[in-house]
Amino acid sequence: MIPRYQTILFIVLLVASVAMGIVLWQLRERAHERLLYGSDSAPTHAPAVAPAEQATLLVASDTDGSLLALVQSLPLPQDPASRARAVLGKLLDLYAAPDAAHPVPGGAGSIGQVFLLPALTINGNPSVPVAGKSKAPDTSSTNSQPTGPEMAVINLTGAFVASHPSGIQTETLTVLSICGTLHANLPRITQVRFLVDGQPRSTLAGHADLTRTCLAAEAVPSEGAHP
Repeated sequence: MIPRYQTILFIVLLVASVAMGIVLWQLRERAHERLLYGSDSAPTHAPAVAPAEQATLLVASDTDGSLLALVQSLPLPQDPASRARAVLGKLLDLYAAPDAAHPVPGGAGSIGQVFLLPALTINGNPSVPVAGKSKAPDTSSTNSQPTGPEMAVINLTGAFVASHPSGIQTETLTVLSICGTLHANLPRITQVRFLVDGQPRSTLAGHADLTRTCLAAEAVPSEGAHP
């Protein structure tokens, strides 16, 4: 015969188990309702992306040393510095392709940053700070509305420079195609300076001078012409 206290203990445990089951079921239902509510309240529209626009890329060819204007449809943001980085990224992606006429490894990731600053002049001639003594570009300028000619400061990655083929023609074509592409899409850019990992560098891969200010308009030849 089962003792009375064991019977009472069994009944208490049974009641507690049933009560616990009811509580867990109610918690499950509430969690399910919150999940459904969260799904219903989530945005149903895809995030906005930059609209596609026509961009002109000055693509280099090692075969004849020319620059050819290539028009492509690209998603371009409204911010000028971001637009500059987008078109240059596409240009370098073309150079990194297996069948590139001007093969250069790296692609779009080779562009660290693009800063836009007012063009510097002394008596109408381009002027830049002495290498190693210049101040870092003021990134706040990229958010202001341009009122005149601008200088693009392009910060290349060290990996891109390290892997760039050496040679006066191939280096010059890379520099000219970057400058020409910038000016073709943002005509306010009249000057271009280069940095590598945020620091001045003497040459691209031993030949093309990166210490000088490039005049962007001079890098835009007629279609198919030699620079």
